[in-house]
Amino acid sequence: MSFHEVSLPARLAFGSTGGVERRTEVVTLASGHERRSTPWASGRRRYLIGAGLRSLDDMAALTAFFEARQGRLYGFRFRDFADFKSCAPGAEPGPGDQQIGTGDGVETRFRLAKTYGGQVRTIAKPVEGTVRVAVDGVEVAGGWDVDLTTGEVTFDVAPAEGAPITAGFQFDTPVRFDADRLEITLETFGSGRMVAMPLIEIRV
Repeated sequence: MSFHEVSLPARLAFGSTGGVERRTEVVTLASGHERRSTPWASGRRRYLIGAGLRSLDDMAALTAFFEARQGRLYGFRFRDFADFKSCAPGAEPGPGDQQIGTGDGVETRFRLAKTYGGQVRTIAKPVEGTVRVAVDGVEVAGGWDVDLTTGEVTFDVAPAEGAPITAGFQFDTPVRFDADRLEITLETFGSGRMVAMPLIEIRV
């Protein structure tokens, strides 16, 4: 897959804007009633970065990062500081934050996920050293592993039938640049201005 397991430096994201995008198809019937549907099972995040940068050094760093990804070609990790934990932004992740499955005595693999008002978002890029797991309400210190590139938790022994499996974690959002061009305006010898660069979440 065209993805680099590297994170955009946090300082280059300061002043970024973004949020969730949904796709809804609306058909207005002859009666005036509407029929609404969506081809998307989950939302997609979009961001704008770079508009707040003023230092030419920071702009050079973003340019180097952009070149290393070859524009839109390769995806990368992005820390969305408004939504990067299994819990509220001001809290610390705990092993009971999010239910990721229920044991059946056979299955050993479960994907990390975060639920938003009933809508489930698969988490594919957990942050190393932050994942905590519990089975039937009891935190499990060992006997499991997590793949940091897919978000899949694998147990050495299948959890018992009916046991809820929960997890807490920090995570990055997999994104790519949504433009193949960077534009920088030189304002002084030490500062400049950059046109906001769009990022878009990718499915991995």
